[in-house]
Amino acid sequence: MTDRLTIRRPDDWHVHLRDGAMLDHVAPYTARQFARAIIMPNLSPPVTTAKEGAAYRDRIRAATRDMDFTPLIVAYLTDHSDADELARGHAEGVFTAAKLYPAHATTGSAHGVTDIAAIMPVLERMADIGMPLLIHGEVTDADVDIFDREAVFIERTLAGLVRDLPELRIVFEHITTAEAVDFVRDASANVAATITPQHLHINRNAMLVGGIRPHAYCLPVAKREQHRLAVRAAAVSGSPKYFLGTDSAPHAVHTKETACGCAGIFNAPFALESYVSVFDEEGALDRFEGFASEHGPRFYGLPLNGGTVTLERGKTVVPDRIGEVVPFHAGETLGWRLV
Repeated sequence: MTDRLTIRRPDDWHVHLRDGAMLDHVAPYTARQFARAIIMPNLSPPVTTAKEGAAYRDRIRAATRDMDFTPLIVAYLTDHSDADELARGHAEGVFTAAKLYPAHATTGSAHGVTDIAAIMPVLERMADIGMPLLIHGEVTDADVDIFDREAVFIERTLAGLVRDLPELRIVFEHITTAEAVDFVRDASANVAATITPQHLHINRNAMLVGGIRPHAYCLPVAKREQHRLAVRAAAVSGSPKYFLGTDSAPHAVHTKETACGCAGIFNAPFALESYVSVFDEEGALDRFEGFASEHGPRFYGLPLNGGTVTLERGKTVVPDRIGEVVPFHAGETLGWRLV
């Protein structure tokens, strides 16, 4: 039995750091564990220009000063995104990628894309310059059940986009279904996916059994057990198409425990401990470094990190609250700890 695991320093390829006081509160938890992170741009207002992206990067650097951490900024796509502006931001090293939120699909997506046809010129330009597209893959039609929105998005939108722009590098973010696992597996090497810790640990019962559990509510929502098992198998498979992306998304308690609670799970403080527990349970500790530290940078064409982190078998007691935010695994004891 392996009781101690040292891996190359990992990255988080999908995280929400928010802004203002919340940014100052949560960013150090990500910087403590990860060398780099892809930062989501769904602020209010969203990050749509290179100037806004550079300013947000400066605020993140201020919140993580004296920590060895590199924020990777993402542009927020709207129906009116300017291809030249995105290309300029990418060339100047401000934008690592661009994010497609279907309008009203999740928190902070009101300015998102209403019709992918409206941004095809932008996507074509991104394909030409090698700028990755990050996708929140859900339809928002009122007649589609929320548990089916990811699978329907694949059928209605993603399959056609991959067919029509095969050279575009696409990250299908926070996948939650067997359909998504299969699509990414069978697509070209230009298509990859991130996987969160919560979608490896919980199914939809966590939200609904014994009462409404708002701190288990995120978007995309957790699905049936068969989907959790499919995503779990993908994560530990060793395939370079799947890599770590926490989708850590903090909300203050009063915005979660309310009549219309916000979607998002704050998993950053104990993300590595959560992930490695899954790999341990699946007998795949030898594949954890690839998932956490290698597959992501290779897909993005970035160098692997220097340095290492070490995890060891031992108790990590997750507190009920961290400030005004309830963390993932609150009140639980995890079987691994970050040294």
